[in-house]
Amino acid sequence: MPSLPRPAAADSRHAIFLVLASVALFAVFDSTVKVLGQIAPMAMVLWVRYAFQVGLTLLTAGPRQRRQLFVTHRPGLQLARGLALLSMSALAFLSLQHMPVGEFTAIVMLTPLLITFLAATLLGETVSRLRWALLGVGLACALLVIRPQGGQASAAVIYPLLLVVAGAAFHVLSSQLSRTENSSTTQLFTGMVGLLVMTAFLPGQWQALDARTWALLGVAGALSSGGHFLLILAYARASAATLTPYLYFQIAFATLAGGLLFGHIPDALALTGIVGIAFCGALGTWITAHESRRAMEALRTALPPD
Repeated sequence: MPSLPRPAAADSRHAIFLVLASVALFAVFDSTVKVLGQIAPMAMVLWVRYAFQVGLTLLTAGPRQRRQLFVTHRPGLQLARGLALLSMSALAFLSLQHMPVGEFTAIVMLTPLLITFLAATLLGETVSRLRWALLGVGLACALLVIRPQGGQASAAVIYPLLLVVAGAAFHVLSSQLSRTENSSTTQLFTGMVGLLVMTAFLPGQWQALDARTWALLGVAGALSSGGHFLLILAYARASAATLTPYLYFQIAFATLAGGLLFGHIPDALALTGIVGIAFCGALGTWITAHESRRAMEALRTALPPD
């Protein structure tokens, strides 16, 4: 059986650079949202974020794909994916008003571990004991980061945990859609769902904003859209197994941004939890990729030669 072509080393290095750039943009985006949460309503912030996504997709893919950009074979899944991302955006906005950017990002990075659980329970995938152990350790590390102690602030830790659940659902839906749908179409429909829902809420939350706030809204929209665009370019140049571990650099960028912009330095327990989550997530990604390669090799061995 002929071997599949592998990405060139230069392409992989380029893709890794693109991933690092994208997660740096996401870290700055989260910091910007934290600032905006104090001066602008959530509906306005999210409306601008999705307007940028829709506009950028139409600008980059519209001239090339034209009507085909609006053709989807699975509208129900497109709607579900759009609502999942909108839930993530709203929960991120709420979370960032109650916890530092670095700790928030670390909790969100539990998403790949939760996907392991969903793959086993919903998709019937075989999950090794080591991957189950990493999920358990990752959740324990999350408790070190959020450390609920009662009161209103502690009740807010449910936001990032719900965000992790929504994020896992988003990635499962993305995987399902990638089998039949054009990536630009999915990007457009996801943005349109968020934009339409936020437009319905906009009249009740609209308020006059100064030029600085509008500028920050524009920056936030550009950061989010730019980060997603770079991520798409990266995954077109290298495999998910190669790139996913580098997503965890977002924790470092977010912690750095939190220190520089808000003067927040994680304490020893929180830092231990952050490092533990990053380690479990990166190791879990490597194990998943290794198990997938072994399964493919076994399949090739079982197939008769050409």
